[in-house]
Amino acid sequence: MRDVIEAALKAADVEHDEPRPGAFLAKLPGRHKLATMTWLIVGERVLHIEAFFCRQPDENHAEFYRWLLAKNGAMYGVHFSVDPVGDVYLVGRLPLTAITEDEIDRVLGCVLTYSDESFDRALEIGFASSIRREWEWRKKRGESLANLQAFARFADPDRS
Repeated sequence: MRDVIEAALKAADVEHDEPRPGAFLAKLPGRHKLATMTWLIVGERVLHIEAFFCRQPDENHAEFYRWLLAKNGAMYGVHFSVDPVGDVYLVGRLPLTAITEDEIDRVLGCVLTYSDESFDRALEIGFASSIRREWEWRKKRGESLANLQAFARFADPDRS
């Protein structure tokens, strides 16, 4: 199984390490979320997939978690999950009998798509006040606003 995963990661040109036998940490580069670090861990019967998405929201908890749960119904291979403190992960388990290079490529594509395409909206729901404060702080100091531009529609008071 290790060889199948290694071959799939290499074929997809995904940066990765194998910190211990059968446990791969892959770096999936995105556009909205700069990188999604994803574990692929071979177990006795399943391949465990886990990727950190974001920390627990600062605000709008019910709306934030409801939005994630609604997304789960249309997802393949992984789903959103929370840890005991409310931090959000993408997690999944696939039977080892289903693991092929194509399936590894498919599930990594899903992780990247779900993480990258959901990231801005998740931050808008759960961290809007913090983003507004960061916008104002950077603006006052003359700092770059480049990586906050995705949030300009609600964070930039000049757009109101």
